[in-house]
Amino acid sequence: MIAYLFPGQGSQHAGMGKELADNFAVARQVFEEANDALGFDLAALCFNGPEEDLKLTANTQPAILTTSVAALRVLSAETDLVPSFAAGHSLGEYSALVCAGGLDFADAVRVVRQRGTFMQEAVPVGTGSMAAILGLGLDDLAVVCSEAAQGQVVAPANFNSDGQVVIAGHTEAVDRAIVLAKEKGAKRAMPLPVSAPFHCSLMIPAGERLATVLNGIDVGAMTLPVITNVEAAPNQDSARVRELLVKQVSAPVRWQETISSMVELGVDRYVEIGPGKVLSGLAKRMAKGSTIQNVQNVADLSALAG
Repeated sequence: MIAYLFPGQGSQHAGMGKELADNFAVARQVFEEANDALGFDLAALCFNGPEEDLKLTANTQPAILTTSVAALRVLSAETDLVPSFAAGHSLGEYSALVCAGGLDFADAVRVVRQRGTFMQEAVPVGTGSMAAILGLGLDDLAVVCSEAAQGQVVAPANFNSDGQVVIAGHTEAVDRAIVLAKEKGAKRAMPLPVSAPFHCSLMIPAGERLATVLNGIDVGAMTLPVITNVEAAPNQDSARVRELLVKQVSAPVRWQETISSMVELGVDRYVEIGPGKVLSGLAKRMAKGSTIQNVQNVADLSALAG
């Protein structure tokens, strides 16, 4: 069985999607749809940057979604692959929902543009941050977060793989947690270059604003299950999509469990669709013996089709 994986924030880079758009009309059409939906030239930002503008959360989220859907449309047009499941890391869940038919692409790109704005505005710049903690057990990490909080917020935000967890919260608390994690024996503990503390309780106001936006769009029938970030379990119930997307903003991304769920469901081929190779790298570590592939350019597509 095949699962399609869609990347989240952090995988963006200037030039993404350009080669596919240059070579495939279906990809160009996706970027044109995004430009029309947003009212500005998102394609130019994806293809040419500048990087500093592409890194702004309100731009990053629709840019990655659009690039991922462009790659998906090319993959669908050029191969006969049929996925049994889809999943996306944080923002990538919206790409997965477009893949599954739950969200119309134009609606999705408008929603994630607002999602990025809401997440950035939930916490003043500099007030919150995130850090990657590598090589520390979950029990020790729980102790680290508890001791570092001191009345502030710091908690796991992304359970990416065994021994690779991202924490988020108030900047001072995250800084304290970095020091404590190193003292507890973490192999690495380092701040991440992000503009807000995603997937922790500080994002609850962003989720509340997002709920209003999501209530204004239609959620269609889903042609395949999406393994959700919140539950790390398949969902094909359209009625639950809005609720899960609202919770996702402030809940940790359970990516390790997401891959484990797909392994248990019998998935043995994973195709990461969109910019970067972060998710395929994680899948190689967690889904031993599976076929792991990427689609972000023409060479990738040729290798996959071959």
